[in-house]
Amino acid sequence: MPMPSFNTLLLLGLVGVLGVTYLVLAPGALMAWLHRRWHGMGKVERLLSYGLVFLLFPGLILLSPFVNLRPAGRYDKP
Repeated sequence: MPMPSFNTLLLLGLVGVLGVTYLVLAPGALMAWLHRRWHGMGKVERLLSYGLVFLLFPGLILLSPFVNLRPAGRYDKP
């Protein structure tokens, strides 16, 4: 089996980097930003964030099982 050309390897690497960015990095950054800014957003910022959620929805679905955004509970010792 012959070795793939440099252009083919470059294209596969570029597609891999873009895929990881679209499915993991950008949605993770968006989740962190939304978690930090949720109660302080203005109307325009909320509209833009909902647009990003729509754009990055596949990555958000992939990351959602690994994220816990619930508030920490209180542990009162008796």
